[in-house]
Amino acid sequence: MDDDVKEKIRQLAEPVIVSEGIELIHVECVKMHTRWIIRLFLDKENGVTLADCANISNQLGDLFDIREVIKGAYTLEVSSPGFDRPLSRDQDFVKYKNAKVNIKTNVKIEGIKNFHGILLGYIEEDGQKLVLIDIAGKIHRIPKQDIAKANLADEG
Repeated sequence: MDDDVKEKIRQLAEPVIVSEGIELIHVECVKMHTRWIIRLFLDKENGVTLADCANISNQLGDLFDIREVIKGAYTLEVSSPGFDRPLSRDQDFVKYKNAKVNIKTNVKIEGIKNFHGILLGYIEEDGQKLVLIDIAGKIHRIPKQDIAKANLADEG
């Protein structure tokens, strides 16, 4: 599913989710054999409940069907992010500074595609957004556009 559809899903979903006092932190689209899986990760100050997820799922399922966001069959999954919370928005990389993270890139950067270390910062330099990660004392600068997936890492 292209980024345009993910963005359309975000634009439709976010006002509904925000109106319930909840934050949309990540949209994920996965193609299965016969259908799409649309995953929305939500959060709020005291945690997202099962009732919150069911409420949002019911509202958005109807909205997505009416707007025909997804062509063909799909399954909508709404959940809390869990301990390995995905990081995708600019504010996620700012909020979780000094946290352990796992980052997978689309291309090799300094010969590496999988980074596991401490998130040092998120900066803009020469019009490019960069994630700074410390791996065993070496600082890597990862262009945000090259990140395929980023998550908080288990502290254990």
